[in-house]
Amino acid sequence: MVLSQLLLDLQKAEVGKVREKEPLANHTTMKIGGPADILVEPANITKLEETMKIIKKHGSKWRAVGRGSNLLVSDKGIEGVVIKLGAGMDHLEIKDGIVTVGGGYPLVKLVTVVSKQGLSGLEFAGGIPGSVGGAVFMNAGAHGSDISKVLIRAHILFEDGTMEWVNNGQLHFSYRTSVLQTIRPGICLEAVFQLEQKDRKMVVDQLQKNKNYRRETQPFSYPSCGSVFRNPLPNYAGQLIEEAGLKGYVVGGAQISEQHANFIINKNNAKAQDVLDIIQHVKKTILEKRGIEMKTEVEIIGRN
Repeated sequence: MVLSQLLLDLQKAEVGKVREKEPLANHTTMKIGGPADILVEPANITKLEETMKIIKKHGSKWRAVGRGSNLLVSDKGIEGVVIKLGAGMDHLEIKDGIVTVGGGYPLVKLVTVVSKQGLSGLEFAGGIPGSVGGAVFMNAGAHGSDISKVLIRAHILFEDGTMEWVNNGQLHFSYRTSVLQTIRPGICLEAVFQLEQKDRKMVVDQLQKNKNYRRETQPFSYPSCGSVFRNPLPNYAGQLIEEAGLKGYVVGGAQISEQHANFIINKNNAKAQDVLDIIQHVKKTILEKRGIEMKTEVEIIGRN
């Protein structure tokens, strides 16, 4: 594949913003990550379809990202095309409790907007960073609820470049996962949620309570990717890491947060390798001490 010709074709098609060798540290909440060969921010879904046709024509590798809140990108970057769902993929329509929203729409913003209308069902997501598309992909959740409880259907771009509306059951949701991560890799372009009309003050108060809990218990002073490990229920990842004496553990510029042990913070220009080394140390330590195999919630992507 000749990247220069692919780049030229994308630019000629005017699919949106197209950048070459774009550092992905600029597009992740952890502020870590080498360059994407090509980064495309499609202007809308039609332009995304054009982008996919061009990518397929060239046989290029590709992947999509949202707001980069659950990603650890390799220091060597990502081969091929990275599609960023952002402006142009952030439409919102609310009618009779049915919310249709673009995959690039910020989840925190969506939760705030619907709560002010007294629409209940997404309060659990108060303070969860990332995009709506990423939340569907990961089945984001907290406070005993998750995306699967309120999603009706989703518009998905699958790995082969096809697009399809699928219903909740077809996504095979489970704890912090969906079929989009496993059997049918894909990304969420749009989501439709069913919310319930309730007392506005009650909904807003519950949302604020959830936001306050996050602020009090999670580190916001330094960049992070959110929770690093899945909870190996009935245990909790943060508690296991803390009990193992690993709070504050440092490799290079990365550190296990002293506030919440399931967060790794970028304290001083950390590299992806620093974070990976901490992840491996945690896995090894917890396995030796507790016999529990820790699995990452953060998605680790890019060149080896």
